[in-house]
Amino acid sequence: MFAFLRRAQPSQAQVNQQSIQVAPGESLLQAALRHGLDFPHGCRVGACASCKCQLRAGQVRELTDSSYVLSAAERAAGYILACQSVPQGDIRVSLAEPVRQVAGQITGQRALTRDIMHLQVQLAEPLDYRGGQYAELCLDSLPGVWRCYSFASPASPDGQVSFFIRRLVNGRFSTRLHDDLRGTGLSLRGPRGECYLRAGHGPLLLVAAGSGLAPLLTLLQEALADGCQRPVRLLFGARRQDDLYALEQIAQLARQWPGTFSFTPVLSQEPCDSNWRGARGSLLAQLPQPTSSDTQAYLCGPVGLVEDVSQHLQRQGLAAAQIHSDPFSPASD
Repeated sequence: MFAFLRRAQPSQAQVNQQSIQVAPGESLLQAALRHGLDFPHGCRVGACASCKCQLRAGQVRELTDSSYVLSAAERAAGYILACQSVPQGDIRVSLAEPVRQVAGQITGQRALTRDIMHLQVQLAEPLDYRGGQYAELCLDSLPGVWRCYSFASPASPDGQVSFFIRRLVNGRFSTRLHDDLRGTGLSLRGPRGECYLRAGHGPLLLVAAGSGLAPLLTLLQEALADGCQRPVRLLFGARRQDDLYALEQIAQLARQWPGTFSFTPVLSQEPCDSNWRGARGSLLAQLPQPTSSDTQAYLCGPVGLVEDVSQHLQRQGLAAAQIHSDPFSPASD
């Protein structure tokens, strides 16, 4: 007697008002892009949350744990990451209305470290966003290639925005941005991201590495302008002394902050015989134990670091709902 295996059947996914077919084992994002949908996305590995959408009906199999990207409230409300969700039958999802797309021109470039550059852009019209959010950029000379970068300055009525761009090895987009591109046109889509300051009165713990300083500095500048007086502890991880930047900007924030402001740079690869007298080693070793349940943590940097810090803080008793993050993951070319 022969046994026959039933071949897996494609499923249907309704994205807002449009229906698409999803192949067996295919993620929702893969199917959406294959059908030509303008579906927001960035890293495609579940780190940036650009593809966040709300599952209204049906079930999905999650390829990775999204708890350090989506808040407990979002997960309870049915939010999923399309790039990490494989439909288990027919589903229906809601996608937020498309964000704005604005034309702009590069007006300034300045080296901050050997591989991080400050990019200044003049937009054709002002864009409203919150400190801690990010946008997608596309150079006119690289049509169709979009990359995500956090705003490095608060929203301005004159339409000027800035970003900290780290040059990645073999990074087609970031390498191009480190050339002299003043006067070059680009497009910006945004704002995106959930790593903005929440209301509260408790201490703020901010942890950044590399270009992850951009969203946190913007968050702090915006909070200062709004009269925030909450205690601040800022940790910044870098490899060596020449990888530190924005130190005067941080010092000015500390001078102007009406409450307690503590800043600790931590170097992981500084030579032992150097003149550095500050903290060394892992950022985790410098993390303070949350002093109260209303402490809010904001984490920005590489995916692995953000996940490690988030898990460490939760083991120390800080609720996941009090941790907000913007993990960076290099986009695949």
